[in-house]
Amino acid sequence: MEKIVSLCKRRGFIFQSSEIYGGLNGFWDYGPLGVELKKNLKDFWWRRNVRERDDIVGMDGSIIMNRAVWRASGHEETFSDPMVDCKTCKGRFRADQLETTPCRQKPSKMVFECEGEKTEPRAFNLMFKSYAGPIESEENLVYLRPETAQAIFVQFRNVLDTSRVKIPFGIAQIGKAFRNEINPRNYIFRSREFEQMEIEYFCRPEDGMRLTDEWLEHRLRFYEDIGIPRSKIRIHDIADGERAFYSKKTYDLEYEFPFGVSELEGIAYRTDYDLSKHIEHSGKPLDVFDEETREKFVPHVVEPSAGVDRTALALICEAYDEEEVIGEGGKSDIRTVMRFHPRMAPVKCAILPLLKNKPELVACAKEIISELRPHMAADYDEAGAIGRRYRRQDEAGTPFCVTVDFDTVGENGPEKKDTVTLRHRDSMKQERVPIAELKAHLLSAIL
Repeated sequence: MEKIVSLCKRRGFIFQSSEIYGGLNGFWDYGPLGVELKKNLKDFWWRRNVRERDDIVGMDGSIIMNRAVWRASGHEETFSDPMVDCKTCKGRFRADQLETTPCRQKPSKMVFECEGEKTEPRAFNLMFKSYAGPIESEENLVYLRPETAQAIFVQFRNVLDTSRVKIPFGIAQIGKAFRNEINPRNYIFRSREFEQMEIEYFCRPEDGMRLTDEWLEHRLRFYEDIGIPRSKIRIHDIADGERAFYSKKTYDLEYEFPFGVSELEGIAYRTDYDLSKHIEHSGKPLDVFDEETREKFVPHVVEPSAGVDRTALALICEAYDEEEVIGEGGKSDIRTVMRFHPRMAPVKCAILPLLKNKPELVACAKEIISELRPHMAADYDEAGAIGRRYRRQDEAGTPFCVTVDFDTVGENGPEKKDTVTLRHRDSMKQERVPIAELKAHLLSAIL
């Protein structure tokens, strides 16, 4: 994990927020490569779940909503973790994680093992508070949303009436959420500011259990399609008594991170709890009318909810690799390479003129990248020996490098003119590809 964190800083994936001022625990900034990775993940999730289906529509809810939303959902009263303070080190810890959290003063020991005097557990509400308006009063109190789901539930009627969808159908949303975690940890896995990719799939009551299993298989295929093998994901069927009280069925999809097996996504059958609560508190009709049976009912909902940051971290961990390569003269070296699936890779290809002091090579390389950039993220690199440039792109996870050499411009014979050397990141094999076919060749690999 230390090597992965180091590479993420060195290559521009992830930075500590406010780093020049000492940082802020639980908050992270994504650099040039990190933001491209997250964008690729979110775009593919949206494509797979919204654009390629006719039964799911999208929305984008506001981060701050009427306080009544959180009263109705139960968050204001119950969305809390048990907190314990250590009077010796002044640390603050979740009471249910004392056996897995290292002591601040003696990291070799867990908190429950240290001899520091600890307070009794007490509830700590995880929602960030703010005020809407010029006066900081109880009437103006609002919260930063701790989840994206409630925005979907309170807009259910508007989406139903304006998009002409019928049960069963889903509403998808990608957005920020905020939780004032007592003990943020494990890099970007548990943060105070994070993004969710969430669907609320509304259905008839008798279809809820079946659809929960269907969504489980759908989500497993999604992870395979972004480069996380099914063999690396554990399916945790949450037992009765351990699920949220409103859930009739919940699967947690867990990934084998370097720091341990932890949750990537939850697939929960939430029944009609959420819509019923908002009907009760708002007095507004959120039921539907079935034309065939001539009956009204409150839809049940299946919720596949994934973390953008957690999935990005899983992609980084899965991609990281070190391998021994034999260079010139039989000298061995360690190559660090990020083996992202091409559709997730932050940069899809790098265009490299063999020599930067040859105007004809540079001009050809810039012409090629100008043609590719409207279709994919491409990098231009002319600094240093070609081998070093390959290694830089390996660490960035770029699946393809295109080298413009003397064969490209015809100096080594007219029979090879207008071809480039295409290098494959994972195998390091090279092939000659006509420039006219390069864009189609690359697009077929990254879509």
